[in-house]
Amino acid sequence: MRARGAEASLTAAASPAADRSALEVRSLERSFGHVRALRGVSFALGAGDSLAVFGPNGAGKTTLLRVLAGLLRPQRGEVLLDGAPLARADAAHRRRVGLIAHYSLLYDGLSAAENLAFYARLYGVADRAGAVRRALEGVGLADRADDLAGTFSRGMVQRLAIARALLHAPSIVLLDEPFSGLDQRAAATLREVLMRLRAERRTMVLVTHNIDEGLELATHVAIQVAGRFAECAPVDGDLAAYRRRYAEATAARG
Repeated sequence: MRARGAEASLTAAASPAADRSALEVRSLERSFGHVRALRGVSFALGAGDSLAVFGPNGAGKTTLLRVLAGLLRPQRGEVLLDGAPLARADAAHRRRVGLIAHYSLLYDGLSAAENLAFYARLYGVADRAGAVRRALEGVGLADRADDLAGTFSRGMVQRLAIARALLHAPSIVLLDEPFSGLDQRAAATLREVLMRLRAERRTMVLVTHNIDEGLELATHVAIQVAGRFAECAPVDGDLAAYRRRYAEATAARG
């Protein structure tokens, strides 16, 4: 059943495969001065669920991802991973989350392999050399392992950023406009990776302006406007109806 209104929420009941929510968000609030970026955002996802969040610029989507990643503290509400509150100071807890963002978090003066080795140490990954090799192979960069990241094209940088985000095998993967600015090969690589993550039952939250791509990859969708979820529901396959509801929700909130 579709949920509407300021307190719209998505519950794990919509995902019978999960007995307990892999990711649960409870009434998140976050403001920057007079701007309320998050206003009572709540939802829950089971293992293998993928939530696509759509909304206009300034809706608070990136703020939501930063809170989920533990990079930003909410002023009210909480984030739970497998029922336990996300602890920003707990490195082991944060290792369960991978973030693919606009910024690559890579060092131009290090090679592709050195960048990944740095993060492997940071996350305490076992068999670092093997993990780095597999990560590079997974994004088609094994033959560029020793090249400096600063010499890479935009698409190659994004592929390396994907490898960085998934190096520690996170159970929760967060993506902020991941297809933006990608070349054809990088976009195809990312789509293959996301399909693989779904098959591996990773839980994903994807922020995107591309409704077609979001609905293709997601099991659930949300419309975020002015900090709130105006709608949150399982994917029903009716693209035309969803486009109409998106237009209505964004128009109603100005």
